[in-house]
Amino acid sequence: MARHDESFKLEVVQQYLSESSGARTIALRYGLDHGTVRRWVEGYRLHGVEGLRKKFSHYDEQFKMNVLCRMWREELSCRQVTALFDIRGGHGVVSGWERQYHEGGIDALKPKRRRGPKLMTAPKPPDPPPPHANDVSTLDALRKENEHLRAEVAYLKKLDALVRVNRQAAQKKRKP
Repeated sequence: MARHDESFKLEVVQQYLSESSGARTIALRYGLDHGTVRRWVEGYRLHGVEGLRKKFSHYDEQFKMNVLCRMWREELSCRQVTALFDIRGGHGVVSGWERQYHEGGIDALKPKRRRGPKLMTAPKPPDPPPPHANDVSTLDALRKENEHLRAEVAYLKKLDALVRVNRQAAQKKRKP
């Protein structure tokens, strides 16, 4: 859904046209950017209510070239050309076309072919582990190693406790 509906835009434009205050004043009153108000007013002046409606357009390279040629020939700004040709998306669209043209010529203005969204595919089940002929012997070896490590940890804990007891006894002997 559009951020501002057509009736709101029309109200703002009519307020601007009926008063002597500028775009900044109207913009502050409605909580808008003054550039937005100016763009709506220009669109309304050139195209009427149609200039305020949401429009989805894809432009071919010939149309883009015509827009740029007219802009250069008549020394118009990007804002003016955007309003004149009823190009939605702001003046940044036309300035982008101009940059593309200077970087790559008319071929750079050709619409880019967009890829469709990737279709979701079912995830593949994980590969089963390769079968081992000696699974039982591997399991036994792991159990023995686990027992050995537990015994080692227990031995180290007892050794640590014994060292602590000896240190405490030595400290008690030093104190009179």
